[in-house]
Amino acid sequence: MSSNKVIHAIYNDDDVLMDAVHKTRAAHHHIEEVFTPFPVHGLDKAMGIAPTRLAICAFIYGCIGLSVATTMMNYIMIQDWPQDIGGKPSFAYYQNMPAFIPVMFEMTVFFAAHLMVITFYMRSKLWPFKQAENPDVRTTDDHFLMEVSVNDNEAELVKFFEATGAVEVKVIDKH
Repeated sequence: MSSNKVIHAIYNDDDVLMDAVHKTRAAHHHIEEVFTPFPVHGLDKAMGIAPTRLAICAFIYGCIGLSVATTMMNYIMIQDWPQDIGGKPSFAYYQNMPAFIPVMFEMTVFFAAHLMVITFYMRSKLWPFKQAENPDVRTTDDHFLMEVSVNDNEAELVKFFEATGAVEVKVIDKH
């Protein structure tokens, strides 16, 4: 039978939180999540979270945008309705390439940016009208909360987190 209990250790300083995260990982306790009012530099690495692969997605999305732009301009300006604009030849795409570079750049950025936003929201499961999962409202203002799973060691964990500098330690029954 698995326990649904978690410890909420609340800190009021990001340096104390970082030190507590290092101590918690060194003691081999599983950190479920850390809630902070602002990004804490190095927290992801301290928690052992793997680096993100979103940059690879951005590159792929940019390549898709560049391909769409190239295909679109070739069809529209060369094959479907060739026009002599400012004396530029319209016999082949490569002859017009310098004129198309701004459009290619903009479409690359457009696709990368928009598809990255969609990917980010899908990966982090942030849907419209989703209820906030923030366990303590103070973490949106000036406190930091570390959530650690309890495995029949509740009293030991409470003492451990009080010793790490937590201003408040609560045992919560998570649903």
